[in-house]
Amino acid sequence: MTDFETIAYETPAPGVVRIALNRPDKRNAQNTRLLYELDGAFRRAAEDDSVKVVILAANGPHFSAGHDLSEDDRLGNMADFDSVGLWCGYACEGAEGHMGFEKEVYLGFSERWRNFAKPTIAEVQGKCIAGGLMLVWPCDIIMAADNAEFCDNTVNMGICGAEFFNHPWELGVRKAKEFLFTAETFSAAEAHRLGMVNHVIPLADLQAATLALAVRIASKPMFALKLLKEAVNTAQDNQGRANAMKTSFALHQLSHSHNMELYGIRADPSFLRDSGFAAKNPRFAKAK
Repeated sequence: MTDFETIAYETPAPGVVRIALNRPDKRNAQNTRLLYELDGAFRRAAEDDSVKVVILAANGPHFSAGHDLSEDDRLGNMADFDSVGLWCGYACEGAEGHMGFEKEVYLGFSERWRNFAKPTIAEVQGKCIAGGLMLVWPCDIIMAADNAEFCDNTVNMGICGAEFFNHPWELGVRKAKEFLFTAETFSAAEAHRLGMVNHVIPLADLQAATLALAVRIASKPMFALKLLKEAVNTAQDNQGRANAMKTSFALHQLSHSHNMELYGIRADPSFLRDSGFAAKNPRFAKAK
């Protein structure tokens, strides 16, 4: 994949690739094409031995509003790409097909990008909501503009957290519970205090500061960088992260099935009505 519709792929410095989400009119909400194109961009950077560091950024005022709930035909759009995982069953009825889809494009991609061999830096401005966290948390370093805001509002939808459930490792157990229970927004400063964000930078300087850090890292031996990343990731997984992720993903699917049984859709319709989303998307307005 060399041509992208929903992302921009550029090389701002030797050894550094900058991948930018490029749906600013949708606040970089993640539809199926964007996620597959993003995975294709990571693969392209992985296979290019001249690339040593990847910056994940976003065009426009906001990093990402999360999953694009307005996407009408996810399976049809998925057919344009080859599956990455082997779970499949995406067209199956009931929970099987939905779980297969989310295991592929949500949890599966986030895990793949976390284990991408080369160092990655997230460059975050504006809002980063729910599914947006699933893009920045897999990165090794997070650079946040001073206007960045982080939120997981899935509890309002009757869902127990985003699919890539890294909250306890990013925030600590107590703050993770507060973050999830309240669905409130954490500022860049609060995220930095909790250790989720490495640096908070004035918005006007964010891109330059992120690139400067990437260039510093790119000056190091590539094999040593890969081994360092694998060592730290393995240490985290040995703390139980990998097994906890499987459990949280299963509970996430139970949330969807519960909502489907109660309301006929996979999210609590009160959230869709209160947010005004249902009024703009008639297929949700018919929910019980």
